[in-house]
Parts: sequence; C-alpha cells; structure tokens
Amino acid sequence: MTEHTKTDGLPGMDAPGPLQVMEKARPRNERMNSEKIECNACPVLCQISDGRSGACDRYANRGGTLVRVDPVLLLRRSLADKEARVVPFVGRVAVDSPAEQAMPPEDVPAAAVTPQWSGDLLLADEVFITGVGSSTTYPDYKPAPFIVSSKAAGVDLVTVVTEGIFSYCSFKVKIDTDRFLGAEQANVRVKGEVVGHVTTAEYGSQMLSLGGVHHLTGGSKKEGRVTVEMMKALGNKQAVEFTIDGGSQILIQAGRAPIVNGVEERRMRVGCGSATVGIFAKQLFGKLDEVVVVDDHITGVLTEHQAGRCLDMRPSGIKMRGRKSTPGRYFQVANPGTGWGGTDIADPLSIIEGWDAEAAWPGLRLLMTSTTGEHASWYVLDEALNPVEQEMPAEVRRIVERIGENCEPSLSTVLFLGGAGGSLRAGVTENPVLLTRAIKDALVNVTCGGAPAYVWPGGGITVMADVMRMPDNSFGTVPTPAIVAPIEFSMKLDDYRALGGHMDYVRTLEDALRRGAWHNEGAPSAREWLQLSPANPWPLARPPLLG
Repeated sequence: MTEHTKTDGLPGMDAPGPLQVMEKARPRNERMNSEKIECNACPVLCQISDGRSGACDRYANRGGTLVRVDPVLLLRRSLADKEARVVPFVGRVAVDSPAEQAMPPEDVPAAAVTPQWSGDLLLADEVFITGVGSSTTYPDYKPAPFIVSSKAAGVDLVTVVTEGIFSYCSFKVKIDTDRFLGAEQANVRVKGEVVGHVTTAEYGSQMLSLGGVHHLTGGSKKEGRVTVEMMKALGNKQAVEFTIDGGSQILIQAGRAPIVNGVEERRMRVGCGSATVGIFAKQLFGKLDEVVVVDDHITGVLTEHQAGRCLDMRPSGIKMRGRKSTPGRYFQVANPGTGWGGTDIADPLSIIEGWDAEAAWPGLRLLMTSTTGEHASWYVLDEALNPVEQEMPAEVRRIVERIGENCEPSLSTVLFLGGAGGSLRAGVTENPVLLTRAIKDALVNVTCGGAPAYVWPGGGITVMADVMRMPDNSFGTVPTPAIVAPIEFSMKLDDYRALGGHMDYVRTLEDALRRGAWHNEGAPSAREWLQLSPANPWPLARPPLLG
C-alpha cells in the first residue's frame, strides 16, 4: 500500500457498470470543493473528487454518488454435488437510507436495479452472503449492511454480515521447520520496521506473532503503514519477506513452503530426536549398533533410550555432549541454527565427546541422522574407536528414507486473529453484550468470509480463522491504519429477536439480492466459479443452527 497524498484515479469509471451505491453523498462542510463528496466508511473521511477513489481504494465518487468498487461475494451450494462455490456480485449496499429500506421491492428506484439480473441464484439450493465486499458499519450506529433471513432444514435463520474495521488484530504464523529463525521474543521486521516478534516454538514448527494494535497505532506513522501493508498482503495469500533480529531472513506465503535464507524448506520433522528413535527402533534393530538422531531440542541415543533397552541392545559406550535428561535423551547438544536437526552443526560427530573403551568395540556401526532424514551419515569405529564414515548399507538407507516419508510437507500457515468490538456488535444489536453472551452460549455461528472461525474463551469476541479457508482477497485496509476483514454472525431468527437485533432491517434473501447485490451481464458461469476450500462446512449447516 502506498502512502496517499491524493486520491487515485479509478480505472474504467467512464464505463457503465452496476457498482455498489453507498449513498447520494453531498459535501459535508463549506470549505470542501462542491465537486467532492465525503466518504464516511471509516474515520479518515476522505473527500473524493468525481472519477476518483478514496485512500483505501475501496470506495469511489461516481457522478456525485459514493460507490463500493469491489464486489460482494456470495457462496452458493448445490446439493447435487455438495460443493460450495464462491461467485462475485456487484451492486448497491443501501445502508444509509432507511426510507428506501422500507420501500416495497417494486418501488426501489430503477437506477438502483440492474435489469440483467435474472434471479437465477434463487434457484440454487442455498446461498450465503459473505462479508467480503459487503461494506462496513462505520459510523457505529448503523445496522450491518446485510441482515438476511433464510431457511435451512425447516429452521428460520438470520445472518448478519459486515466488513469489520479491525485495529485490534494480528496474524499468528506457524512455520513448519526445524531451522533456527530467531530467538524467542526477537523482533520481526519488514522494510526495517518492527512488525511482530518470534513467539514460542511448537512441535516441529516455529511461530511468529505479526501485526497487532501496538504496531498499527503505537509506533511511528511509517511503522503503522508498513505493518498494515504487510498484514493485507499476508492475509490475501501473497508472499512477504521478513528479517528477524539476530536470526534468519524468511519468505512467508500462506499455504506454501517457507524459504529460509534463500532455501525452500521441504519437510516438517517426524518428531523430536527421542520420538524418532522410538518410532523406528524396531526397524533399525539388528541392522546397526547405535543411532543418534540429532535435534536442537531433544537428541535421541538408541542404546540408552528405553526403546533400546526393551530390545536388549548392547550399550555402545557413546559419550554425548549436552545435558542428559532421561536415559537416551539429551538437551542442548549444540546451539540453534540451520544445520543438522535445527542446530548450528555441519559435522554430526562434533556432538560426540568420545567412547567408553570398556563398552565400545572396533567395527561398531553408527547411524547419525536428523529428525527429517535430510541429513544422514553412516560410520564404523576403527581399531582406535574413531568413527570412520563409510557408504550406508541399502537396508539402513531405506529406513532413513522412511523417516523422510513420514515427514509432512513444510508449510506456512497464517491465522487471522481479530477482536470484534463496538461497531461490529452495534451493527448486530442495540445491546452489544447480548451478542457476546449468545456467542459464548453457542447460539451464534461466527464465520469469516464463510470460513469457520474459532472464538476464544473469555471476555469479548476474539475470533481466529485460517486465511487459506477464506476467499481470495478477503482483506483490505483503511489508512487509519487498520485491517478490513469479513465477519458473519448466523443464528436462529428467534434468537436474533431475543438478543435485541435490528429486526426492522431483516430482509429475505430475495429482497437482499434485489436491493443489495446484483451481478453483471456475462457473470461467471458455474464452471468459472472459484471453489471454496473443501475443508469448510456449509455456514448454515453447523450446530447450533440446525441442532
């Protein structure tokens, strides 16, 4: 996102098209140029000239009318193939004109209706309006852009749809790698600006916490701008390059393998060194005399390990560096790094202090491998009990390859984490705490662009969703700076009434499509629709909605 000093031209403004009409906006103060209109979709309040878009590139002035540039996205499910697909619709979002909202459909101004729409979507088995492209509820008193009633399995439902302006939001990034990325709490930077930090490593993965209100609003103007630019790109499944203080340079893209210091990761480890020893001990038994699985966290030694003892393996007399934990498990054998098993070593023998001459013997066969099998060497002790590297036997090589086979592909997983605060809840009900309580009582299903969202326990509405399960380009920005992201609340109609919902704004699906979203002539055919993630359940078919 570039820093805007003036509004940008909107390509194709001269061409007719059914853009979403937000309102017939007028100048809001005497000093504003009469040819400009003020956009109130966020606190920036851009003054937009005719044929230009605002600083967020989401709203534009078209002949004195404020229009939404991007399309609303609808999900359509065909019960014939049980597939959910996403199709873009463009049209008007009439949230600023209560009088027009109250009109019978036949009295809606003709200029607001696109005649090419034939209503064919109403022949679909089910349609779900997502928050992508739906507009926001700013200023806070406005009801949500879409409050849509529907019926599923004979149950009357309502879905409240909006795009939230999130200042309190971040991304939690799971990076499947043993490579050292940076020390815990180390700063993560983009273009020299701090945008997050390294957090606690999890099993087989390094973790980053990126964005957040302190980086968006608590630092310099440049820090906030770089942070929101990074968050928009990462959420929209684009590649972003990061530098970690005292650590690595890493390229992250949701659903892709991370690239660490220019090298693409391939495997997520099968387990720690101790787990790897235990998993493959029986397969290795009889083919060698000792195994060391090098790991930054827990290095495993087979003959000392409980697995080796259960197999009655002869002690090898190996002496390991590091701190011994329980038998066959060693901590801190080396420093973290990008070498063997996430350590800083290139020579695996450097973690062996020596051999007990009373236990070891010439001809002892030693396998050293990493937790992914990407590094592996075979040694035989000579007469002086020195390990001599030799060609690995084929039967041992096959087991090392099986270690690699059991490693899942290395991926970067990006989770959006946002706090749904005042304006979002006010768009649903006049008494926002009732929405919070209804969600905690499992009466409301929360989705982000139709994708399932996990609601964190405790106070407030803190939601988390996998961006790979959300439609492409779900995220936008406003230059406050803040992230714009879709959110939908679905519930039984009676429950919505009970929590004090904006019942006067509830519209049927047919009415919502007529008033709020229309598609162009030549809209995508069924074959051209983008298929939603097959992992996603249909938003209106999840408990508690249908029991």
